[in-house]
Amino acid sequence: MRETTNVMIVGVGGQGTLLASKTLGKLLVSEGYDVKVSEVHGMSQRGGSVVTYVRFGEKVYSPIIDKGGADYILSFEKLEAARWLEYLKPDGQIITNLHETEPMPVITGAMKYPENLVEKMEALGAKVDAIDALKLAEEAGNSKAVNLVLMGRLSRYFDSLGIDEAAWIRAIEACVPPKFLELNKKAFALGRK
Repeated sequence: MRETTNVMIVGVGGQGTLLASKTLGKLLVSEGYDVKVSEVHGMSQRGGSVVTYVRFGEKVYSPIIDKGGADYILSFEKLEAARWLEYLKPDGQIITNLHETEPMPVITGAMKYPENLVEKMEALGAKVDAIDALKLAEEAGNSKAVNLVLMGRLSRYFDSLGIDEAAWIRAIEACVPPKFLELNKKAFALGRK
């Protein structure tokens, strides 16, 4: 029996978390998993915090991930990874973009952006794979391809599930508009390596 695996995709509105969750859901259904994808929570239109739950396994009954239940947190921004850290399982994995998107209290000067977030999460026992996904997206040809860079990085962790790179590419082809396909495939490949 396939155990249920829980993935949280977290970020800030407008970063492409919806495309990431749609692509991941498409991939997992094509691999024969029962998949539940939650609605997006947060102020997605206004640059606010956004989270999507993706759960897959033999039979999944609920789309919700409880605190301490996430196998993976895929984060588009470091502060969002830290914000959702309590949802990570003790042996879970964080994959985060190193980019900093300043929240409103930082923009207005009411607070400072927290320093050394990756180190602080690691000090709390989290396994953190932090990459400069923005730089890789720009290398692929568009800063908006951060989502596919991060999906590429996540794909490495799914190798152990027997999900190969070709399956990911098919899911990307099914979800990305044709005129952006090559760019997004390149972003995925850069994130994967």
